Amino acid sequence: MSNGTQSVTVRVARWCATHPWRAVVGWLLLVVLCLGAGTAVGTNSGTIEDFWVGEAGRAESMADSSGLTPAPTEQVLITADGGDQLDEAAATSAADDVRRRMAALPAVASVAEPAWSADRTALLVDITLRGDNETAEDDVATLLEQTAAAQAAHTDVTVEQTGSASMSNEVDESLGQNLLRTEAISLPVTFVILLVVFGTVLAAGIPILLALTAFTGAVGLYSLASWVFPDAGGAAMSVIFLLGMAVGVDYSLFYLKRIREERTHPDHSATGHLDRTAAIEAAAATSGRAVLGSGIAVVLALGGLYLADDVIFSSVATGAILVTALAVVGSLTVLPALLALLGDRIDRGFRERRRAGSGAGRGENAVWTAALRPVVRRPLVTLLVGVAVTGALAAPALTMRLGTEGAETFPDTLPSVAAYDRLTGAFPSQGPAHLVLARGDDPAAPLQSLADRTRGDALFAQDPTPEVVAADDGRTALLRLPVPFGENSAEAQRSLEHLRTELIPEAVGAGTQIAVSGDVARGADYAAHQAERLPWVIGFVSLTTLVIMFVVFRSVPLALLGVVLNLAAVLVSWGVLTLVFQGTWAESLLGFESVGFVGSRTPLMVVAILVGLSTDYQIFVVSRIREAARRGVPTQQAVVEGIAGSASVVTSAAVIMVSIFGSFLFFDRIEMKQMAVGLTVAVLFDAIVLRALVLPSVITLLGERTWWPARMRPSSAPVRR
Repeated sequence: MSNGTQSVTVRVARWCATHPWRAVVGWLLLVVLCLGAGTAVGTNSGTIEDFWVGEAGRAESMADSSGLTPAPTEQVLITADGGDQLDEAAATSAADDVRRRMAALPAVASVAEPAWSADRTALLVDITLRGDNETAEDDVATLLEQTAAAQAAHTDVTVEQTGSASMSNEVDESLGQNLLRTEAISLPVTFVILLVVFGTVLAAGIPILLALTAFTGAVGLYSLASWVFPDAGGAAMSVIFLLGMAVGVDYSLFYLKRIREERTHPDHSATGHLDRTAAIEAAAATSGRAVLGSGIAVVLALGGLYLADDVIFSSVATGAILVTALAVVGSLTVLPALLALLGDRIDRGFRERRRAGSGAGRGENAVWTAALRPVVRRPLVTLLVGVAVTGALAAPALTMRLGTEGAETFPDTLPSVAAYDRLTGAFPSQGPAHLVLARGDDPAAPLQSLADRTRGDALFAQDPTPEVVAADDGRTALLRLPVPFGENSAEAQRSLEHLRTELIPEAVGAGTQIAVSGDVARGADYAAHQAERLPWVIGFVSLTTLVIMFVVFRSVPLALLGVVLNLAAVLVSWGVLTLVFQGTWAESLLGFESVGFVGSRTPLMVVAILVGLSTDYQIFVVSRIREAARRGVPTQQAVVEGIAGSASVVTSAAVIMVSIFGSFLFFDRIEMKQMAVGLTVAVLFDAIVLRALVLPSVITLLGERTWWPARMRPSSAPVRR
């Protein structure tokens, strides 16, 4: 980063420290303005068309344009209470009551005749709603009320409702509750960690306050931005909170620790503690500069998510970029202002303990110095050990299998999900289905031929007999082929492949346009799309890392090392995700039921978030190493001084990151648990292996070549560490 950029951070900090009330009020006005503007315009949600991907998307476009999109349905299942034998008279009476209640609702288009399961242990009432899937989510509450009323009137049987709309609403509500619980867990844990780090309540509270205000402002800006990048059903909100807390607290932590370090350094023992304003300017010239650089790195890395060409990732990227940008602005402006306003009160009690001889900071540095000596003495051995550990943890990623969220991955603690499991057990044809769309002069004929070819095939449900539905235009037709397997199961995937590669070519001639959608096809096409876009995202974030590291340090080796270390952390994260979630050994430990795959969105999300944060740590650590080298310290010793000098603050930041990411383990959704595990493991690996072993060993081996093409000369105005 240039001296001009450095002077900007110093000038901003100086102005905020000398005009603290203006800076604080300005920040609060900015947050209120962002939130107010977002509330006024509202959030623009993505339409169903935004989620169309691949062949499945083409099929859904054909269905939509011809009026063949299946109407939303809800199912009411009647079974024996407690698994006992179902009384047919009682079940029939309950079914008739359900039909009467549902038929009277304005949102209901039709109610089917009750259908018995093959073993007559369950009775099904199928309900078709008016409108589309989006309106169904608004209307389904009235259906649930009538189902509850029917259950109250027929206590001798179990009456329960399920369906896409009811499950979607329950999953979203559960997500909101989990997010509130995560906040309730992560905020006090983060405060306790900061209290241990800083030793005073005021110093511990400021980073949390700034992170929360950045999050609040980002929520408002996200609503505004959603009119350009539509909201994908609230998926971004969890990431905004997660990343807002992580970077918001970390940036404040780095800044605060540096100020305290400047004011308590032994160099000032003869003249007293450094003036607070001078300490703020010194921190702005070092940590402030690093915050700006790392913030830009995080924003650019998150920008890679736009290359995923997916509404979910676009909304996540938008929210995450906004909260990171606000966290950087807050750290560089309102933080110096608050420190100037609070003065010595922020450290009250800390200095007394320090003068009493605690020496905690010096003790920590001594421990890290001792731990790093073997690393710099035997750098090649250390590097080989680090590479071996990385390879062992990353190897399972070669067997990673991707899948998509659906009814089988939702927590069965939700009533509608549990009802769906019982429904598909009693009525296999009510589960996933292939939706085959054909367009041509006579589209019904090839679809009927296709339906005939599936009879007797175990890869397709045999009850009821598939029916071909023709559109009014006579040129488009729809065939629904139920699948008696979970949508992410190997059998369902074989069914889709068999249909697309063998049955359709045999049954459909030239001149007929055909495409397959449905639960299985949507998931398969979405996972394939993500796998296709993944190299582009990795390439983009790697290139941005290369550029940022070079701009900050003017060093080709450090830029290349930054890319390699980031990819190492990503691969380790993927490897551990594969080990944990594709097997069953960790189910009881983490509270999940293995579905045998990693969510197709998780690897991409881990790449973007992790690369930004990993670059963040590297900038702070290498900045300390370079500062020592600029004072004329030999590279080997500069490595020890730099890492030991930054160890306390970076380790504290890593612990906070782990506590925030780890809180997402308490989510019911397995995809959020995967995010928690992937990011937590990566942060720990970065702190323990990459930062403590690989980074110092490589720099030690390179020596003065570390700074190529520049030559490390002592600064004319060296910055003390």
